[in-house]
This record gives sequence, C-alpha cells and structure tokens, in this order.
Amino acid sequence: MLTSLKGKSVIVTGGSKGIGRGIATVFARQGANVTIAARGEDSLKAAAAEIPGNVSYEVCDVSDWDSVRDMVDRVARAQGGVDVMCANAGAFPQTKIVEMDPAEWDRVMATNLRSSFLAVKACIPHFEKVGKGRVVLTSSITGPVTGYPGWAHYGASKAGQLGFLKTAAMELARYNTTINAVMPGNIYTEGLQDLGQDYLDTMAASIPLKRLGAVEDIGNAALFFASDEAGYITGQQIVVDGGQIIPESLEAIQEI
Repeated sequence: MLTSLKGKSVIVTGGSKGIGRGIATVFARQGANVTIAARGEDSLKAAAAEIPGNVSYEVCDVSDWDSVRDMVDRVARAQGGVDVMCANAGAFPQTKIVEMDPAEWDRVMATNLRSSFLAVKACIPHFEKVGKGRVVLTSSITGPVTGYPGWAHYGASKAGQLGFLKTAAMELARYNTTINAVMPGNIYTEGLQDLGQDYLDTMAASIPLKRLGAVEDIGNAALFFASDEAGYITGQQIVVDGGQIIPESLEAIQEI
C-alpha cells in the first residue's frame, strides 16, 4: 500500500474530462484535496460535483502564463500549498499535414507542451517553500514511440514533453521535487468516442490485452509517481498501453 496522500494539495490540469478526470478521481479517492483546472467552467463545475471526494475547480487557460500562475497561487492560498502538479491538459484534433493550418499546429503546441512548462514554472516557488514536490506529465505513446496520420502536431508535442522532462528533472532536484511522465496508449475517453466505433474496434484489436484502457489506469500510474515510494524516481516515463507497442505486426497479435 502506498503512503497516504490524504490532505495533500493536488492540481490536475485538463481535469474536467477524459484522462484528467480519471486522474482527479483516483487522487480524490485517496483523500487528496484535488483542484481541477481547465478553460470551460460548466464542465469543471459538473466534474467537481460528480467526482467523489474533496474536489474544487479553477477556470484557467493552461497556455497563458498569467492565467496559470494566478491559478496555482490561488490553489496554494486555499489549500495551504501545492504538493502535486499533474500537467495533463491536452488537445488532439486530427488533421493531416497537407491540410493543417499552421495556427492549428501552434494551438496544439500551446495546449500540450507550453502548458506543461507553465505548470511546472508556476509551482516552483511553492515547492521551494515546503522543500518538496511532485510533477506528473501526461505524455503519450503517440510521438515518442508511435505515429498516426493526422496527429503530427500532437505527436510532436508529446515527444517534446519528454525532452522537457529530462532537463526539468535536473533543475527541480534542488527543490527536492521529482518529475515523471505517464505515456498512455489508447484510453477510452470522450475524445476517442468521437473518432467512431470502427476506430475503437481497430485499436482494441491491435492491443495484446484486447481492450482499451480506462482513465483510472492512468490515474493509478500518476498516483504512484506522486507517492513517497516513488521519491527516488525522476526524469522517467512509464508506458500504460496494454502492451500495444510490443507486437511487431498485426500478424503477431493474431497469434495470441
């Protein structure tokens, strides 16, 4: 059993839906004081009311420095500090390079990659104050390991998170703070539902465990990285994908 996180102050960006909501739910079930942050107040309010436990919300543009800094400072005042930052916010519109407007590339980079940097930067004064902290990034297998047509910008942003992770781990060490990343495979979320049943069935067939992951699977990995037991792990990543990246081909899957 992991050391209790009861009473710890946890921020989850992009926490109103999908993987972020799953992360928030796992931490709230462990007794943490969870703050979910995103742009849409209606979805935040609904999620905070529906997730069991001590969950509050903050409206925040995760790609804007002033908005992120002010949000983190408000949480620190309300909760007596910030113990864990789960930088999870992400967007994944599917557009092939030939059709992609450069502005769409910039928006995805801002939401997925810039937001991770801003979240970490905003938390540093609070981690320094208490002499300890935890950061968990939500990256992906898409980009660092795999590719998929239409997600060049998404993949680049997720690979970029891992590049950021390595140097951040060294710089955060002086504050006794660790930073690690969870790399989800195909997780069943509202976003994947929008891609249609054919996509879901095809993806499930390519996974050795023959199913998509649950958002709580990512939350459990984030919980471990946030625990005292993971205190000597930093600058690392863990793949949570049901074995998706292991097979050499679809034929290998059919042999199972």
